[in-house]
Amino acid sequence: MTDLKTVIIVCDTAKVDGGLGKVAVTSAIALAKLGLSVVYFCPTSGADPGLGAAGVDVISLDQQPVSEDPQKLRGMLRGLWNATAARALKGVLDRHDPASTIIHCHGFSKALSPAIGPVLTSGPYPCVYTMHEFFLSCPNGGFFDFPRAEICRRKPLGLSCLSTNCDSRHGAHKAWRLARQAILHGPGKLPRALRDIIYISETQRKVMAPAVGHARLHHVPNPVDFSDSQRVAVENNDVFLFVGRLERDKGGLELAKAARAAGVRAVFVGAGREEKAICDILPEVEITGWLSPEDVSAWLGRARCLVFPSLWYECQPLVPMEAIHKGVPVITGRWNAAQEIVTHNRTGLIYDRPEDLPTTLKMMGAEVAKSMSTKAYANRANVGSTPEQHAQDLLKVYADTMCHHAL
Repeated sequence: MTDLKTVIIVCDTAKVDGGLGKVAVTSAIALAKLGLSVVYFCPTSGADPGLGAAGVDVISLDQQPVSEDPQKLRGMLRGLWNATAARALKGVLDRHDPASTIIHCHGFSKALSPAIGPVLTSGPYPCVYTMHEFFLSCPNGGFFDFPRAEICRRKPLGLSCLSTNCDSRHGAHKAWRLARQAILHGPGKLPRALRDIIYISETQRKVMAPAVGHARLHHVPNPVDFSDSQRVAVENNDVFLFVGRLERDKGGLELAKAARAAGVRAVFVGAGREEKAICDILPEVEITGWLSPEDVSAWLGRARCLVFPSLWYECQPLVPMEAIHKGVPVITGRWNAAQEIVTHNRTGLIYDRPEDLPTTLKMMGAEVAKSMSTKAYANRANVGSTPEQHAQDLLKVYADTMCHHAL
């Protein structure tokens, strides 16, 4: 058994500002509660108050995310190689004993940059990396062609990839992403120098296999803080609920069109650039904007079902797991990772093509929803893991990683 005392978590953010941040913060708090010394290193300012309350030592450089830097050129250069963050991380590591310390990195794309690669992989410290997206392989992190609104199956950095503008913004930004990816694979040494990688869904593993097949892969599902609750009486509700970014890849526009065609009530919890287009299709639609976790939970309590129409692969979305735990059926596409937690015609509905969504929505009548809700609620213990279970899973990976690192 390894003598693990300290976990150094490396992440772009210490805020619960998305799935990646939520998992990193939740796991840090759970590990600290087990008595480990947890150091949370992030370049950006602000930290979830739960970290300090749990005794986690948060080290922040008070930098801005690359996309929010008012000096665009400075932000772009820092996104390619954040030398300041790399030096600071090395300084943090130098204060700890490699024999009892492990590094756990959760991502680099928003602020840390490829510069952390050599720090993670070239020193004496064992390191594990959790893939929350696809940035270790794909320049835009999603294997998604935004202008064409379809999954991209081009070879990353191949000729077709280099010549195709798949970016959500514009061609110049795709060129910057290509430069960053070349740096990541070159002087950044990622993913080639990583020896232990955590994947969070089978969908993600299959997509990333060509890029990370050299590493030892560990399956650790995302933690979800399930609260004890009664089954939602979905049969009494009429809301077809969407929760997430209102952006092209998330499929909100497809849901708006499908809801109009099916004659059902759609409510959108979230915000983004497609808000106006959704309102144009559904003038009477309710768009709540971003809400607290408690308010999102309240909307799940008012839903007949959760609709997860994301057009890309996803990795392991959290909201569908939360829905199943409350007995709220999930409607999702067969191509994305959410389908892994849905049993078709039992706990939700899985459709094969985006154009099948209107017909699928019509199938979710009150009695069908009630039957699926009952089965989903009965199966909730098999969906996701609690923060405590997640922490125990991480400890097993850490022990395995440290043992092999010592060989």
